[in-house]
Amino acid sequence: MNQFLDQLLEITTLIADHIWWPEIPGVPFFPGVVVLLAITGIYLSIQTRFIQVRRLGMAIRFMLRSRNKAEMEARTGDITPFQALMTALAATVGNGNIAGVATAIASGGPGAPFWMWMTAVFGMATKYAEGMLGLKFRIKTADGTFSGGAMYYLRDGLRWKGLGKFLALWFSIAVVLMATVGSGNMAQSNSIALALHSDFSVPFIWTGLGLAIIVGLVIIGGVKRIAAVAERLVPGMIVLYMGAGIYVIITNIVVVPDMLMVVLGSALTNEAIVGGFLGHTVKEAIRYGVARGTLSNESGIGSCSIPAAAAKGNESAAQGLVAMMGTFIDTIIVCSMTTFVILSSGLLHPEATEKLTSTQLTKSAFAVGLGADLGGWIVSLSSLLFGYTTLIGWSYYGEQGAKYMWGTRSVLPYRYIFCIFVFFGAVLQGDYLQIVWNFGDIGNALMAIPNLIGLVLLGGLVRKVTNDYLNRYDNGLLTNPFGD
Repeated sequence: MNQFLDQLLEITTLIADHIWWPEIPGVPFFPGVVVLLAITGIYLSIQTRFIQVRRLGMAIRFMLRSRNKAEMEARTGDITPFQALMTALAATVGNGNIAGVATAIASGGPGAPFWMWMTAVFGMATKYAEGMLGLKFRIKTADGTFSGGAMYYLRDGLRWKGLGKFLALWFSIAVVLMATVGSGNMAQSNSIALALHSDFSVPFIWTGLGLAIIVGLVIIGGVKRIAAVAERLVPGMIVLYMGAGIYVIITNIVVVPDMLMVVLGSALTNEAIVGGFLGHTVKEAIRYGVARGTLSNESGIGSCSIPAAAAKGNESAAQGLVAMMGTFIDTIIVCSMTTFVILSSGLLHPEATEKLTSTQLTKSAFAVGLGADLGGWIVSLSSLLFGYTTLIGWSYYGEQGAKYMWGTRSVLPYRYIFCIFVFFGAVLQGDYLQIVWNFGDIGNALMAIPNLIGLVLLGGLVRKVTNDYLNRYDNGLLTNPFGD
């Protein structure tokens, strides 16, 4: 068994290290996932005339307005647009914001956050398109609920039907893989188990059983229960984490300008040591910044299109605007908190006695700013809440992938299987844990590839729907932005 796991670790590490930015001799920019993400984000930004910049205020207003359940009640759909966003954020704001950012900085240097931000800026246009297309191509299934996502706009939106069906099947397999054995499930339960064990000595097996039960109690109720829980938990956990991060930043406000210069310098130069930090190459900064940024905000992998399809309303562009706020909140706000807390801690200085990474680096950085007890407690609680909401969000993604391939009869069995893997993720420890994170990186890439191909081919439709909606909205022809 150990020999098999050793081989699996070696193979998955090799694939995960090269699928984002392949090592091709003499070809510095081979079109791996990093390049595909950049091309798609830039292309959709041009097609929408940088909607993420010129209509950001509009998106914020729509997000807040969609919280009004009475106003949204009469519209077609299963959940409100705000609940769809919170469900997407539940899956998005996870331990990638804690462990992923720290890993990106430790592996790619202090320049990695710059490329995370760039991924987010252009990724907002990508996520706008995903949310818009998710609602536009949704269907009503035999159980009376709405289903949609990248698999549906790939299958029904592309002119080449054979290609569309192939890409849709590819995406569905990838989302089930990601949600079951990747970072949407096992990596989250493992991070929670590690935090509870290190801080409160909770045995891994008890965490696994407890998580499996409380996740099962929510996901068994379907998207409406998931959305209701996400709507209550997600805003509070983000405010808690942001509040702690803002306090640390304010207490170190005098070094913030220097930190920004370090980030920019490390992102764009190959200096050995930049501003007292260990240096890394630009390629490392881009590779880890983009990969971990995508793992964190999920722009380009098509996941947000799944809850967007269940949202109330019939104006797909309006849902796209709400959906793109997920990337803004996740990366521009939450990940930036982690970045500045880590960079202001001094833990990355070349003379630091201990080289930390992942959750331990973030926890230690908060402990420097808030004190060992309070800092560790906040990161542990955030890890628990972030991980739990990610679990319930990704369970819905996985069941929709299963539902696309095997029909509504597969939904209930999938939910039970998901809970079983939650348990296994919590009790899996040691060197082989990296296999789970490798599957997360690979799963993200495998979801992104068919989705990005489809988004590029559907770019003209995105432009047409966007222009039509904004013209009607600007000219006062809509009584409600989400449709009548």
